[in-house]
Amino acid sequence: MLIAADGTAIDAVLLGRVMSLVKNHLDLEQEHLWVVYPRTRQEDGNLHAQIMGVWEPETLKKSPETSSDEENQEAGEIETSAEPPTASLPPSEPDVEDGYFSIRGEVIYQQSQEEEKYLIVKIKQAPRKNDDKMKFFKLKLKGDVGTKAIGFFWDFHVKLQADSLMIEQANNIGALPIKKRKFPPGSGKPGGGYKGGGNKRPFTPKPSGDGTPVGRPTIKSAAAPPVPKEPLPKPVKKPKPVEE
Repeated sequence: MLIAADGTAIDAVLLGRVMSLVKNHLDLEQEHLWVVYPRTRQEDGNLHAQIMGVWEPETLKKSPETSSDEENQEAGEIETSAEPPTASLPPSEPDVEDGYFSIRGEVIYQQSQEEEKYLIVKIKQAPRKNDDKMKFFKLKLKGDVGTKAIGFFWDFHVKLQADSLMIEQANNIGALPIKKRKFPPGSGKPGGGYKGGGNKRPFTPKPSGDGTPVGRPTIKSAAAPPVPKEPLPKPVKKPKPVEE
């Protein structure tokens, strides 16, 4: 459990490679600037942190040997086995700001109601092996970007406030290609297997109150022409009988 400077408790887990660092080189009674991966729990939506290092170059002169224990990592975790536990920063970012996160990913959900505005960002991890599946995790970021965000790749600058990740700056990198949806056979969708191209579901009329099928308008055919009748025979006047 991480206890932030403002007293907020954040559920956390130590990655295996950091355990020796925490046990042998850090005083846990003192404050430290931890390097973590933030997560949003799928079960309850709460913030969760995975600790992968600590940023104290002034006290940690040399990187301690990493633990040989296997890393018990959650699905979608980004592994950085090539980095030492004391994660370094690019030269352009010499100072580390407490509570700052740089997040990049695809926005898959956007809530823009006045009472609560937030985004759900999907972050993917490239598979390390050819036969591995693509792993990903999701983050809930609070704030509004002022435009439609779903389906675009974004670069976010985020600040931790209590147990929420608040958007301070957002940059739209670009639109992502539209994914083609796959439909199972017999679903009535394109390629679903129905006769006639598979684009339409067979129509089954529903009976009305009087038992007459309703639901799809019927096509009335033209009235058949009347059958011509033979003309009636003209009356024939019979001659009167001749009297004798």
